[in-house]
Amino acid sequence: MKIKLQSLYTSLAHLSKREKLVLYVAVAIIFVTLLDRLIIGPITLRIKLLNKEIEDTQRTIETNSHILAQKDRILAESAKYASFLNSNKSEDEEVTALLKEIEAIANKASVYLVDMKPAPAKEEGATKKYIVTVTCEGQMDQIIDFIYNIESSSKLLVIEKYEISPKSQESSVAVAGMTVSKTIIP
Repeated sequence: MKIKLQSLYTSLAHLSKREKLVLYVAVAIIFVTLLDRLIIGPITLRIKLLNKEIEDTQRTIETNSHILAQKDRILAESAKYASFLNSNKSEDEEVTALLKEIEAIANKASVYLVDMKPAPAKEEGATKKYIVTVTCEGQMDQIIDFIYNIESSSKLLVIEKYEISPKSQESSVAVAGMTVSKTIIP
């Protein structure tokens, strides 16, 4: 090994200044290339990956902070519609509540309820519809008020069909038959 190094020194000593300069430049270029490939390149790549990860995390944080800023509004909105969602009542309890609601609206409108018949609940996709057939009597303005109050109820009541006719030939009292439904999302 010592002989090889001495032969290397002697061969370097015989080189001209220009050859020595080219050799030193070549060794420096090889050294810089190895330094770049083995140390600087992996560090730069790791920095780029970390910067991308930081940007993704910042975007996620901005989105989440936007949602958190609207949290109170979202909770208030969901509280408004809570009575239509995830009802914990059984089918009988829902029908009873619907019948009570119709009865309260009829009393408010001064309409006499002749008959109320609940029908079996119908499942329509993600919703459940409870249906009641109602027969009532009253003055025409009272019946119209009754229909309006049902349609504008906060319980999502809808009159699906109705029929109004006079009770007798010369009477001012009208008889109305209607199908009222309530929709909930179980």
